[in-house]
Amino acid sequence: MEYKDYYQVLGVPRSADEKEIKKSFRKLAQQYHPDKNPGDKSAEAKFKEINEAYTVLGDADKRAKYDKFGSQWEQYRRAGAPGGL
Repeated sequence: MEYKDYYQVLGVPRSADEKEIKKSFRKLAQQYHPDKNPGDKSAEAKFKEINEAYTVLGDADKRAKYDKFGSQWEQYRRAGAPGGL
């Protein structure tokens, strides 16, 4: 699986706060929304990628795990990592 830098996907720095992340997500989601780009498969793929990034970075708990474990964050969660991660 290819590593995705969710901060880069949303175009925000790692130091971005919740408000900056949400603002960037909304702007990009509107730009790449399938209703605004009917039949454009690349826009649809980008929209899905933006949603995936926001799902992680928009949630404080998921973001903390992503920042700590990088692309492997979800595998740690699924494996029942020690310490409730």
